[in-house]
Amino acid sequence: MIEILSPAEVERGRRTGALVADILQDLRGRAVAGTDLFDIDRWAREMILDAGAVSCYVDYAPSFGRGPFGHYICTSVNDAVLHGLPHARRLVDGDLLSLDLAVSLHGVVADSAISFVVGGSPSPQDAALIAATERALAAGIAAAGPGAYLGDVSHAIGTTLTAAGYRVNTQFGGHGVGSTMHQDPHVANSGRPGRGYRLRPGLLLALEPWVMADTDRLVTDDDGWTLRSATGGRTAHSEHTVAITEDGVEVLTRPSPPRR
Repeated sequence: MIEILSPAEVERGRRTGALVADILQDLRGRAVAGTDLFDIDRWAREMILDAGAVSCYVDYAPSFGRGPFGHYICTSVNDAVLHGLPHARRLVDGDLLSLDLAVSLHGVVADSAISFVVGGSPSPQDAALIAATERALAAGIAAAGPGAYLGDVSHAIGTTLTAAGYRVNTQFGGHGVGSTMHQDPHVANSGRPGRGYRLRPGLLLALEPWVMADTDRLVTDDDGWTLRSATGGRTAHSEHTVAITEDGVEVLTRPSPPRR
């Protein structure tokens, strides 16, 4: 089912999106060499609960995972790209970390992901991976809006990724959000323009391009959740929740401007 939100629900989604964005930026600042992935999960839990919000992950048990997930955030390191299950692992400088967070606040969900290199000095290859997903995300957002087709968004994302030299996996992609985390429509990271569902005001979409350095094939860890590059190559993942409005598209999970 595709859920169309009322203006009041979209306004609540703005508050959820701001919370998700601010938590991710807080965690990014704390994720330094020596930080354990369990620390990141604990900090996420504290901030979610302090805000009166609800985790979308703790009880999440889809058919593709070995559920329930049981944690508050996905922590994917280096060759892990999606659904990284937090575990006892301390970060080191140079690790490429992706954090994916979805919460519900006042009945509306927002979902976002960021990738960055611990220590702040990415290699040219890591910088290119991250930048490609960020450009693809921006292209997908630019292609969205009332009257646009879902295929327009998928095409914009996919052509940006392939132009950067990466293969596109279409097993996992973006999705609708609203009162729950994963809803129709599925937003593939590759598609044909002018095809598919026509976007309407009140629709919330989580757009999430992701790539692996030298493959489009995933393998699953023994934990039943963490998805990795089949070749062991590095990976990156970027995601925003956007709202289709009467006159365009609005990013709900953009971080707040830094305080001066």
